[in-house]
Amino acid sequence: MELKDTISLMESADYKERFKAEYYQVVIRWQKLKAILKKWDDGDLNFTPTCPRSTYNMQDKAMADYIAVLEARAVMEGIELDM
Repeated sequence: MELKDTISLMESADYKERFKAEYYQVVIRWQKLKAILKKWDDGDLNFTPTCPRSTYNMQDKAMADYIAVLEARAVMEGIELDM
């Protein structure tokens, strides 16, 4: 799934569909961030980051925490999250 695949969910009148879009978008962005961090760790980045690694680590943790909150809410609200 790519970000563009979430557009119809974002535009839905059903809040559960919009919730799914939000969840999917955060997961997609988090996966991309993790891929960059792996390349950084492996010495394979094709650019020089402007922020220190600690800033990216904070972002990684914040995104992981946010995903965990959304997953907990999904369980409580009966929303199926399947990518």
